[in-house]
Amino acid sequence: MARIFRDRTLGESKRDMGTKFPSPDLPSPFGELDCDLSDSELRETAYEIFVGACRTSGGKPLTYIPQSERTERSPSSMSLTYTSSPSSNSSSLQRTLTSSAASTVKKALGMRSSSKKNPGKESSPLKSKKPVTVGELMRVQMGVSEQMDSRIRRGLLRIAAGQLGRRIDSMVLPLELLQQFKSSDFPDQQEYEAWQKRNLKVLEAGLLVHPHLPLDKSDTASQRLRQIIRGASERPIETGKNTESMQVLRSAVMSLACRSFDGSVSETCHWADGFPLNIRLYQTLLEACFDANEETSIIEEIDEVIELIKKTWVILGMNQMLHNLCFSWVLFHRFVVTGQVENDLLFAADNQLAEVSKDAKATKDPVYSKILSSTLSSILGWAEKRLLAYHDTFHRSNIDSMESIVSLGVSAAKILVEDISHEYRRKRKEEVDVARSRIDTYIRSSLRTAFAQASPCYLKMEKADSSRRSSKNQPNPLPVLSILAKDISELAANEKEVFSPILKRWHPLAAGVAVATLHACYGNELKQFISGITELTPDAVQVLRAADELEKFLVQIAVEDSVDSEDGGKAIIREMPPYEAETTVANLVKVWMKTRVDIMKEWVDRNLQVEVWNPRANKEGFAPSAVEVLRIIDETLDAFFQLPITMHPALLPDLMSGLDRCLQHYITKAKSGCGTRNTFVPTMPALTRCTTGSKFHGVWRKKEKSQNCQRRKSQVGTMSGDNSFGIPQLCVRLNTLQRIRTELEVIEKRIITNLRNCVSAHVDDIANGLGKKFELSAAACQEGIQQLCEATAYKIVFHDVSHVLWDGLYVGEPSSSRIEPLLQELEQNLMIISETMHDRVRTRMITDIMKASFEGFFLVLLAGGPSRSFSRQDSQIIEDDFKSLRDLYWSNGDGLPAELIDKFSTTAQEVLPLFRTDTESLIERFRRVTLETYGSSAKSRPPLPPTTGQWNPTEPNTLLRVLCYRNEEAATKFLKKTYNLPKKL
Repeated sequence: MARIFRDRTLGESKRDMGTKFPSPDLPSPFGELDCDLSDSELRETAYEIFVGACRTSGGKPLTYIPQSERTERSPSSMSLTYTSSPSSNSSSLQRTLTSSAASTVKKALGMRSSSKKNPGKESSPLKSKKPVTVGELMRVQMGVSEQMDSRIRRGLLRIAAGQLGRRIDSMVLPLELLQQFKSSDFPDQQEYEAWQKRNLKVLEAGLLVHPHLPLDKSDTASQRLRQIIRGASERPIETGKNTESMQVLRSAVMSLACRSFDGSVSETCHWADGFPLNIRLYQTLLEACFDANEETSIIEEIDEVIELIKKTWVILGMNQMLHNLCFSWVLFHRFVVTGQVENDLLFAADNQLAEVSKDAKATKDPVYSKILSSTLSSILGWAEKRLLAYHDTFHRSNIDSMESIVSLGVSAAKILVEDISHEYRRKRKEEVDVARSRIDTYIRSSLRTAFAQASPCYLKMEKADSSRRSSKNQPNPLPVLSILAKDISELAANEKEVFSPILKRWHPLAAGVAVATLHACYGNELKQFISGITELTPDAVQVLRAADELEKFLVQIAVEDSVDSEDGGKAIIREMPPYEAETTVANLVKVWMKTRVDIMKEWVDRNLQVEVWNPRANKEGFAPSAVEVLRIIDETLDAFFQLPITMHPALLPDLMSGLDRCLQHYITKAKSGCGTRNTFVPTMPALTRCTTGSKFHGVWRKKEKSQNCQRRKSQVGTMSGDNSFGIPQLCVRLNTLQRIRTELEVIEKRIITNLRNCVSAHVDDIANGLGKKFELSAAACQEGIQQLCEATAYKIVFHDVSHVLWDGLYVGEPSSSRIEPLLQELEQNLMIISETMHDRVRTRMITDIMKASFEGFFLVLLAGGPSRSFSRQDSQIIEDDFKSLRDLYWSNGDGLPAELIDKFSTTAQEVLPLFRTDTESLIERFRRVTLETYGSSAKSRPPLPPTTGQWNPTEPNTLLRVLCYRNEEAATKFLKKTYNLPKKL
């Protein structure tokens, strides 16, 4: 007996320790009882209710109402089905414990059996005398002494003997027990008084403090009961059957317990089913499911115990939904108060919450919703206290518990939001992803907290910032941000490796959100730092490089984490705008570049105003100003690549654009004022017909001929500095553009070499660098060379030698005004060009002169005005003269290639034969071509064909012009009759 008592005492002491489990950060969600009931008193009362609800006695038992017959508080159907061996006719409490292969309850909760969980664990003293019945097991689990258990059973037997067939829910158990025992039934008066006070406090809690129905202030029974309880605190009342004090107590108690909503007398007594008393009592019963000797383990007989605990529902007003909720809390509470070491409990609580979620969706009971909200809020509050700063809570050694806590917190949050929140129900559920939203909040909150603690240098940085603000002359502590960047990189790597794999279960972009948060935190510090930077320094560059490396690392994690996301991680990347540090440094460099470019542009404007384009300025015949402008570009690029930055490839396009515009400006100025082809080509005179045998002198008067001749001859070959648009000066301009064009290729190759030496350069930067940097200048050079070549060629032909072309060639008799003077003038200009021009553009220049002279030759033939006319006999002279013109450019093989000359002689080969064709054939061909061009309407009077300048033997205007300059009567009559052309202008 002594051994058993010691064992029992040990069990009771353990139970006393295991029921309170003080946890200041985990208040009960069911509220305070506001009555002086200790945990042990609650446990004793709960045990009395348990025994009373389960016990039967012979053929006249205290009746247990089957679930199917309960109407007043019908529990909902069970989602988790708990099964046990069938009930026998004997007392449920006396049922023999059966050995089961696996607990159905544990299986449903996802828990392991104790034997599997702790193999080889030695039996405790209690286990040395293992209970053999459910009742004995429950007594031991609840820490109830055998003496107390015996008294309770004896009392229930007395109640049953006096009230045969009475249902357990139709009596007030504390009242009935008070009536069955007197002080003589207890070992001493002290124990009796404590027992009496407990039962009176239970009546006070269930009928006055937490009644099933609200009390009316004028209710006399409640006033009377308060007086009795107050009096008993000073002097114990006399208990036992039929005492006067018990009669008064019974009258008051039954009057309060049998109230109903409609005012009638209820057959069911409501004395322990008021909230939160009923929940606290039920919680006490459920806590008996934990092993008295191993606080974190659930007993193997839990299926049978829970089956019997459920029989208290009829007394406590419980149902399956409240059971599921209360059991979830008990599992969670036990994990917390036992040191948070048994993750199975969290896992079980989370699984139980899945049933709670189903219940919450199925009910609209406001009382249940209130209890549910309070319970889940308590669970969620505890979880979030750890998850909002999970870097302080979890580490590699306890990381397993994090997943369970996150899962539990998310489950609680989802029920609160999706099943309780009316605001959420008004929305479409797909608009809100509760789990993802909560995890997002946890990640951002915890990382912001971790960021502030990431490096010991953080406090130093704050102190340094304060010092910097107080004294602007003090040097900024720049390297601190570099140290912080390294610490943040380590924090991000640890996040990706340790925490993100767990959080990714609920948030597919967990790592991305984490690095985006760190990116923003570091960016805020960086932004404050760079606000005071005014120039590039080595320390600033060090911080920039650290920030750049950190940003690339964080972005890489974000990209890798979002490969499989719907938007490919665009949303996360949008949360990570590039750091302003790099932008600020880039802006400083841009200011530096703009200053250099502005200086260069001013230099170009100033020096081009005094440039004389002297061909003797240097042996290669280009402008000295071009040498200087190219030197400035070289020096600017060298200085740029020596800047202590890592973003040369990124900023180079801006610099190149500025230099390119300056150089384009120089090229534009170099060719400005030189004219174009159209500047020198004369306007064609109006068509006239010839008068047979006579010659008309045309556009230029004879008296001006000698003056023009002298004036234009004086311009040929001039080297005067006053004439910046002479042929030699134009050649220098062309040489200059060619020199710039060549040097651009050299500069671009040097840029590629510098890019290869840049740490931050990519293959694409190098591959795309060449040919795309001086686009404007290269295009301007090409366009300028083309324009100047054409302008120079047409200036020579139509301006400088026009006195022999327009005023001399074929004026009057063709035989006496042939092409030799023109060839001499052209040859002089070609000599100047050959001596002055760079060989890379010389051929092009001479080719353009050839084209211009060919065009001038045909303008004389087909648009030379009324001073010229040709007979068929003149055709041989014309052909010989054109051959001489061709030979000038061939120069016995030393000039232009023959095939090039042939290419531009095509018009002559096609048109010159028209001059030997008879007039009638020309007229007939003209009529046929006109008819083909204008249709049958041109038979009577064909329209005057427009001048296109594209001479062609099948083109009406060409044929008409040959007829206009044909010195024959037939041609004159045809033109007079057909178009009424005049004989002179």
